[in-house]
Amino acid sequence: MYVSDILRNKGARIVSVKADDPVAEAIALLCSNRIGAVLVLDHQENIVGIFSERDIVRSVHRHGKALLDKPVGELMTSPVITCSPGDPVASIEGMMTANRFRHVPVVDGGRLVGMISIGDVVKHRIEEAQAEVDALRRYIAL
Repeated sequence: MYVSDILRNKGARIVSVKADDPVAEAIALLCSNRIGAVLVLDHQENIVGIFSERDIVRSVHRHGKALLDKPVGELMTSPVITCSPGDPVASIEGMMTANRFRHVPVVDGGRLVGMISIGDVVKHRIEEAQAEVDALRRYIAL
């Protein structure tokens, strides 16, 4: 199974901010969309960073409540590791685990086409395992 299979089920919706947007605005987007990270895009829609719940926690520790007025670009994680639709889900799962991040933008031919989370990967892997179990049950029942 491939990243494209996850996107086919999940969709390609991308929530993003600009580097000069205030952190408070990014936090509002995270809450209203019930997500753990937003992409930080430049004016040409290129990825310049990612801003996640972990960035918020680190920033609260460093800046206290003053972080709410800071621009996202000062606190985001950059550079961002991406994947492509043709990447196997198992390799993305390994990459996310090894590098300790939970969100990966999906880029195809230099164009941003979606974003997947570790939750998306785990859900997909569970569905894949269940399909194998079902196939084995059908085989045994024959």
